[in-house]
Amino acid sequence: MRSSWINKLSVILGPRPPVSWLLLCLISVLALIAVLGSSSSNSFESVTSIPVPDIYTNYRRLKEQAAIDYLELRTLSLGVSRQRELGLCGKEQENYVPCYNVSANLLAGFKDGEEFDRHCELSRDGQRCLVRPPKDYKIPLRWPAGRDVIWSGNVKITKDQFLSSGSMTKRLMLLEENQIAFHSEDGLNFDGVKDYSRQIAEMIGLGSDSEFLQAGVRTVLDIGCGFGSFAAHLVSLKLMAVCIAEYEVTGSQVQLALERGLPAMIGNFISRQLPYPSLSFDMVHCAQCGIIWDKRDGMFLIEVDRVLKPGGYFVLTSPTSKPRGSSSSTKKGSMLTPIEELTQRICWSLLAQQDETLIWQKTTDVHCYTSRKQGAVPLCKEEHDTQSYYQPLIPCISGTTSKHWIPIQNRSSGLHLSSVELEVHGVHPDDYFEDSEFWRSSLRNYWSLLTPLIFSDHPKRPGDEDPLPPFNMIRNVMDMNARYGGLNAAFLEAERSVWVMNVVPTRTQNTLPLILYQGFAGVLHDWCEPFPTYPRTYDMLHANGLLSHLTSEGCNIMNLLLEMDRILRPEGWVVLSDNMVAIEKARALATLIRWEARVIDLQKGTDQRLLVCQKPFLKK
Repeated sequence: MRSSWINKLSVILGPRPPVSWLLLCLISVLALIAVLGSSSSNSFESVTSIPVPDIYTNYRRLKEQAAIDYLELRTLSLGVSRQRELGLCGKEQENYVPCYNVSANLLAGFKDGEEFDRHCELSRDGQRCLVRPPKDYKIPLRWPAGRDVIWSGNVKITKDQFLSSGSMTKRLMLLEENQIAFHSEDGLNFDGVKDYSRQIAEMIGLGSDSEFLQAGVRTVLDIGCGFGSFAAHLVSLKLMAVCIAEYEVTGSQVQLALERGLPAMIGNFISRQLPYPSLSFDMVHCAQCGIIWDKRDGMFLIEVDRVLKPGGYFVLTSPTSKPRGSSSSTKKGSMLTPIEELTQRICWSLLAQQDETLIWQKTTDVHCYTSRKQGAVPLCKEEHDTQSYYQPLIPCISGTTSKHWIPIQNRSSGLHLSSVELEVHGVHPDDYFEDSEFWRSSLRNYWSLLTPLIFSDHPKRPGDEDPLPPFNMIRNVMDMNARYGGLNAAFLEAERSVWVMNVVPTRTQNTLPLILYQGFAGVLHDWCEPFPTYPRTYDMLHANGLLSHLTSEGCNIMNLLLEMDRILRPEGWVVLSDNMVAIEKARALATLIRWEARVIDLQKGTDQRLLVCQKPFLKK
């Protein structure tokens, strides 16, 4: 039968097909590919004509392939040459944090602690590679279980470091095989975290710590948070507690807190301001955080005053703060310590002191500063309040002329802001409410999109310890271009158990005061630079319009995507919304860093596209 067909074909074509005939066949095949590509493009463009609930039917099998085919053709038509996928970095970079190179900082002449500070100006673009996870890395447990139990292989703390970390730490944590268990009933001091939190509430005149919200305390800056036990308790009270701690080569507090699913970032009190505007937090907390507060003429305490809102509280717990000759809850005696003298000069009042804990309250009266005696800390000029992105520490009181000078007790307690509050922040109510409605709708689309992927046909992860479905979860989200914090508000309204780090790019309108005013976590950041956190610390990264903005600013998009890959945990998600040109470029680059990328057209007739990516679990 086979030889019969060959004989017939030989009769038609002859023993040897002519070259012209072969060339004609090749042209026909290419034309057929072009027609199929055009059809694929048209079918992709028409995705949004289907009702929203049907967009995600058989998504992984059909729409993904349509998007890939479409973008591959567009990439080829634009003449973009295919590049090789990036390789993995060496094992020594598993916990790599850019801008924190202590040896390079020392060589550059930084000393007196500044060598541990952030110096991105010394960073150089080196070899581009993907930061690999440690050998024993495992996907974190679902929250809230993952808040109290983490995999020891996911953080840079060894068993020897754990065992030598002191008796208090041993009460906080229990090492069981390859897990670290945090006991919520045990913690910060010998009375436990709950007792300690209740003690603070009583010292400021509350019946219990459940009344923090009613007293105006919604955001807490926890300096040197240790292993995050106090912050974890505050989160259970629906407070936003953000941990900051200095960069550590080993045993990082920030890395461990983030691994527990708690808000944290690298920050210190050495030479520069924190990346928060004036009047940002309701409470600043320091429990044995290692800072000498009266050093450098109280400069560090003045920085606390800068970020503390009017009527806010500074809580200091330390053996060195124990009251002299008395353990009562009220101050006795006339002898003042240097820190007590300084707090009087910056219009703070000592509310109470008990055991090793002292609590001060910042004044709500702006006129207090003009009535002080000579030698008081001077007031800042108005221009000092406009910049707070790693500027040098300044020895003056800021925020006194700001329209954001609103005592925490006078702030509305609900999620929705009034027109008066919005106008104080320079935001038109219509713009704000339109933005809020947009993000409610967007979050519904995102969740419809991600839910089938996460909970239905998610591919099995490497290893034998995979839990039963659902395989994945999202504990935290970084909104890389947060604007008014609308995505954060939408998560709260939808009662999703996630917290959001709202990032306001430095080259856009500074809406961070409004974000913090709503009780959200937020920070200023220049996305042309790396973000101050450890690798694998976020479950989802989201950005709306950031790619096109950074392109116009001359920032390198490939460097941005590599940084996103560094701070995203394995199997984490990236959701980018932008114009089609920016999305296509990001899609092409995403393949180089091995992301599984898909493009969705959710708004038919517009230039906007959605790029959804997942970071694979790479091991070597």
